[in-house]
Amino acid sequence: MTSLVQNVDWAAIAPPTIAAAVGLLVLVADLFVPERNKAVLGWTSVAGLAAATLALIPLRSADRHTFCLAGDPGACSYTVDGFTLVIQFLVLAGALLTAVLSLTAVKETRLPAGEYWFLLLSSAAGAALLPAARDLATLIVALEVASLPAFALVGMRRGDRLSSEAALKFFLSSVAATAVSLMGVSFVYAVTGSLHLTQVAERLEHVPGQLDTLAVAGVALTLVGFAFKTAAVPFHFWVPDTYIGAPLPIAAYLSVIGKAVGFTGLILVTVIAFPAYSEVWGPALAVLAALTMTIGNVAALRQSPDRAHSAVRLLAWSSVGQAGYLLVPIAAAAYTERDEIGSTVAYALMYAAVNLGAFAVAALVGRTSPQHRISDYRGLYHRRPAAALAMAFFLLCLAGLPPGVIGLFAKVTVFQSAVDAGLGWLAVVMAVNVVIALYYYLQWTALLFRAPEPAQDGAPAPVRAAVPAPVTLAIAVTGILAVVLSGAPQLVLRYATTGLFH
Repeated sequence: MTSLVQNVDWAAIAPPTIAAAVGLLVLVADLFVPERNKAVLGWTSVAGLAAATLALIPLRSADRHTFCLAGDPGACSYTVDGFTLVIQFLVLAGALLTAVLSLTAVKETRLPAGEYWFLLLSSAAGAALLPAARDLATLIVALEVASLPAFALVGMRRGDRLSSEAALKFFLSSVAATAVSLMGVSFVYAVTGSLHLTQVAERLEHVPGQLDTLAVAGVALTLVGFAFKTAAVPFHFWVPDTYIGAPLPIAAYLSVIGKAVGFTGLILVTVIAFPAYSEVWGPALAVLAALTMTIGNVAALRQSPDRAHSAVRLLAWSSVGQAGYLLVPIAAAAYTERDEIGSTVAYALMYAAVNLGAFAVAALVGRTSPQHRISDYRGLYHRRPAAALAMAFFLLCLAGLPPGVIGLFAKVTVFQSAVDAGLGWLAVVMAVNVVIALYYYLQWTALLFRAPEPAQDGAPAPVRAAVPAPVTLAIAVTGILAVVLSGAPQLVLRYATTGLFH
């Protein structure tokens, strides 16, 4: 009789496990830590996320697998390969920067510390689990573990109408998308009799004719939940209101880690599980990419600088447009080789660093201008030269202009993936959208260096508030990362030409 007892590779599962364990520790410790010492919970969470990130280092030497089927050692539920490590680093490092940025926000806005840090760590654990998942059940569970705490984090500001509405809209739309994905997974299971991605791929190659329609429906519906997390059109409508209603560090978290969860899931189900149906998901994702980048950039272009929350709203719509670029190489993988997805990974690494940096500067400006208007950034260079220069660099990276060289190179790799796949029309759409995005990125950048608004007669001089050390650290780290990547773009761009799956 075959033994069903498995040896667990604890080193392989250490990164998400550490994040989850520290989250539980923080939640329990919150019961005993007095109110005046709640800050220790935040620093414990930062240390836990740092430890989870460092746990990736021993895993670089070779691929590792655990939770494998006894009768098929090649069918595993958890795999650590090049793709897993890169995405887990992006997720955990992004969560770490979010935690640093949250240290001040939790204290000053009087958010419940124990709940906040537990939810953030739980979401990070789910996001770190997802890239290692190699069966559809684990993928859906990881997606929900990453998402459910995020709903609560968005609505954490008690008594705030915008926060409550944002959390409700985020929750209801996400649950609907997940339900559709679960129906798709059930269809795929009915056709193949397996949930493991490698077995699904093999069995979809030989689907009986009478089950082909069911398989096509299963493939299409499974993609919906991940497309929602990526904020692809038409699953994007929750983004602006959610970013505005959420605490600013959580908006930053959703803009980076939320997207990482979405495109990671899309990559795994398309290029590993569903290559046999690339004629279904390839054109669909290409159309989604074109619609997403166009609607995101046009909506960002229409933001009024004097409107309340216009800065956060512009970053939200910009993130939708950037999601369109991230989808291009995944769509291109349907027409070429799956290694095209390296361009998505390269772009995501650049985007994560500079977008978190932009939100960090927004947190700084928001300390004296809580309305978060774009016009509040006028003359920032005269008030805070370092912050203005950092923000200008982040915006230029997002626009793909020098000296933000890494943004330019990342866009070139994405553009090249579309051309190589024969998607010339998509490359043209992307080029047009890059030009549209230049306008609002450069407009915001120019505003940073304009002369400040003249003070009205009798108006008090603006107070120069002290900058908390965590906010300064978040801006400095993201700024240094963006400069290093622009100075040595090969550190990121090598993933565009390297096979991440083995």
